[in-house]
Amino acid sequence: MKLGNIELDPRTAGLAPMAGVADMAFRELCVEYGATYVVSEMVSSKGLTMHDRKSKLLLVLSNKERPAAAQIFGNDPQIMAQSARSCLAFKPDAIDINMGCPAPKIAGSGGGSALLKDPALAEKIIKAVVDAVEIPVTVKIRTGWDSENINAVEIAQRAQNAGACAITVHGRTRSQMYAPPVDTKTIALVKKSVSIPVIANGDIVDGLSAAKMIEETGCDYLLVGRGALGRPWVFSQIQAYLKHEVILPEPPVSERMRVMVKHIKRLCDYKGEKVGIREARKHAAWYIKGIRGAASYRQQAGTLSSIEQLEELAFKISVDNS
Repeated sequence: MKLGNIELDPRTAGLAPMAGVADMAFRELCVEYGATYVVSEMVSSKGLTMHDRKSKLLLVLSNKERPAAAQIFGNDPQIMAQSARSCLAFKPDAIDINMGCPAPKIAGSGGGSALLKDPALAEKIIKAVVDAVEIPVTVKIRTGWDSENINAVEIAQRAQNAGACAITVHGRTRSQMYAPPVDTKTIALVKKSVSIPVIANGDIVDGLSAAKMIEETGCDYLLVGRGALGRPWVFSQIQAYLKHEVILPEPPVSERMRVMVKHIKRLCDYKGEKVGIREARKHAAWYIKGIRGAASYRQQAGTLSSIEQLEELAFKISVDNS
């Protein structure tokens, strides 16, 4: 499958953009486990044009995580175009436009999924960004604003007309947030309605769910979001099943803890221990999920204040579950 000049193996999956989660440390780790494409955390177009330092930090991409897209959000075509040009300083392989974020803070200001309610504006934004940069431009949407307004097909067709090279569809409406079910029928309709690649997203958690998504939608590629939280090895599981129909089991607890420590150490290397450990608490909770005694361990993870404490907790969990 091609996104402009980017070639992706359809029997693999990429990492979806997730604010506050899909930072460089996590993206690199997912690539090591087989993710063949990653998207940055979403960045405010207004923040970029105002030279906000935090916005720029979100766009830093390493050579260990290629190909990688920079994701931007906003509701003003010219500001979005300007921010897309600003992204080029960080050498992304593509620009992804966020038109799916359901967060009240984003949608309430007219960005993210709110653009699903204004298809004409959405198309203007996409065209402005496409005209502003020479690298591939993709768009991430939801099936619609709510069950009464399912318009992913129209948005996808407008995106194609505006020059987008691919469309990612999260199979839920904005009003669903992350509640089940995932609407594979609408993703399939989008696939039939456009000639550009369609990427599916939503509740892909292993090889079987990945194969089911492809079978039900006919999509060209997959992006994994929450299914990778505390489970970066999910990309290896997906690839093993799609390529060889092999079901890889979950790693033993000791291996999960080893990966957790590796992840958090890298996070601290990039952001400093103070910030890294604070962010480590939520990651630790995801790595611990489903382990015997998880409730107690999560409580301990919530008070972590150093790498040493993290290593002690990981060792204790490994021994207790050996």
